[in-house]
Amino acid sequence: MFAEQLKKSILQAAIQGKLTDQRKEDGTAQDLYNQIQEEKQKLIKEKKIPKPKTLPEITDDEIPFEIPENWMWVKLGNVSDYGGTKLKVSPDDIDSSTWVLDMEDIEKESGKILLYKTGIHKSIKGDRAVFSKGDILYSKLRPYLKKILIAPEDGVCTTELVPFSCYGGVNHQYIVSVLRSPYVTNIVNAASYGVKMPRVGKDIMENLIIPFPPLAEQKRIADTIQKYLAEIEQLEKDEEALAGLQKAFPGKMKASILQQAIQGKLTDQRKEDGSAQDLYNQIQEEKQKLIKAKKIKKEKPLPEIAADEIPFEIPENWMWVRLGKVVKPEVSKEPNESFTYIDIASINNKLNTIQNAKYLNIEKDKIPSRAKTLAEPGDIVFSKVRPYLRNIAIIPEKGDGVPLIASTGFVVLRAFTGIECRYLFYVSISSYLVNSMTQLMKGDNSPSCKKSDVLNCPIPLPPLAEQKRIVEKLDKLLPLCEA
Repeated sequence: MFAEQLKKSILQAAIQGKLTDQRKEDGTAQDLYNQIQEEKQKLIKEKKIPKPKTLPEITDDEIPFEIPENWMWVKLGNVSDYGGTKLKVSPDDIDSSTWVLDMEDIEKESGKILLYKTGIHKSIKGDRAVFSKGDILYSKLRPYLKKILIAPEDGVCTTELVPFSCYGGVNHQYIVSVLRSPYVTNIVNAASYGVKMPRVGKDIMENLIIPFPPLAEQKRIADTIQKYLAEIEQLEKDEEALAGLQKAFPGKMKASILQQAIQGKLTDQRKEDGSAQDLYNQIQEEKQKLIKAKKIKKEKPLPEIAADEIPFEIPENWMWVRLGKVVKPEVSKEPNESFTYIDIASINNKLNTIQNAKYLNIEKDKIPSRAKTLAEPGDIVFSKVRPYLRNIAIIPEKGDGVPLIASTGFVVLRAFTGIECRYLFYVSISSYLVNSMTQLMKGDNSPSCKKSDVLNCPIPLPPLAEQKRIVEKLDKLLPLCEA
């Protein structure tokens, strides 16, 4: 993301002296460094700190980039107590009111505190490092996460965090900026050891070579970075919001187009199409003939559609019908020969297609207990389980002559003559039908709607000619939403 790259560029420019001006009145970094060494010697003499080990001098070939004349290169261990002996406490010695900081309480990259808990709210195992307000806390575990912050108050922390402070009044916020810079990040990542839980060693950090400006410029740099980072944070939020809109847009556009289609707003209505009532009457005549010929079973009549069930307006020559009125009854049959099995895993719910149907050999394979519903090309399978996941698809032509069996986890919708199967498919994947079934779900582990819920759902029915125009239009428009 642009904001992240901008943040890296600003931090890198800052530690190269390109973000602020250099002023004579600031003095030199060498003066500050000399003061620090005098302070350290005094503390050693007073036995307030142990004598640190001598670190190797910085050689010319170690210098990674140019810095201003009044700056200098120093080792972190020479201007701070990083790696020095720190006080540790056992869980029994931690007061209930003491702030206890763990790695998961810190936001990566920003170092913001996500969770504040005291000893009374924490389950504490193992010794903890003690830190004081104003200390820098540096994560030696997974340093690439950049969990680095300045302690806002006293507390104790996991030993994966290294508390340290700098001598001579060195600006801690400047040091934090250095530690978050791409320059340092690249060094510690390369030097980290361990695969699953990489850590950076004490020696690496003590010998870390950092650019060191005079004290006044350190503050200007820190203040300037904070100003820019606040602006970048807003930019990040804007980018995230835009990314969210871009991600959601195709789905929302698809849903909108489908809704427009089933409301009759995507196509024109023509007198020569006739009316949906005429079509509906033909379907009922066909149904009675099939029942009389014992090709389909007579089912329990569905109730009339009440006025308060109508969710939106449709054109005058359309009509509302219950879905079960325009689809044939399911045919249940135990398979007695090898077949292609369609279950939930067979559905690509992003594309609403069947991609992984399984061929099952009746003599060799274990036959699933749910493999009981006969299906044909052109049928629509609508998952009753978690309908919001949209495991819905139309069965394509196969041409191999192998029987199709669908799981009883689906409602199999087979349209009567006069219903364009792809129109029925588009109604099935519309937010209107999916949301209607989602609202009727019951159960905790596998919330589901019932077959009767699906069949009782009112759907808009246009004349056949308009159904075909709607399908033609949607076939052109919807792929554009996936692009």
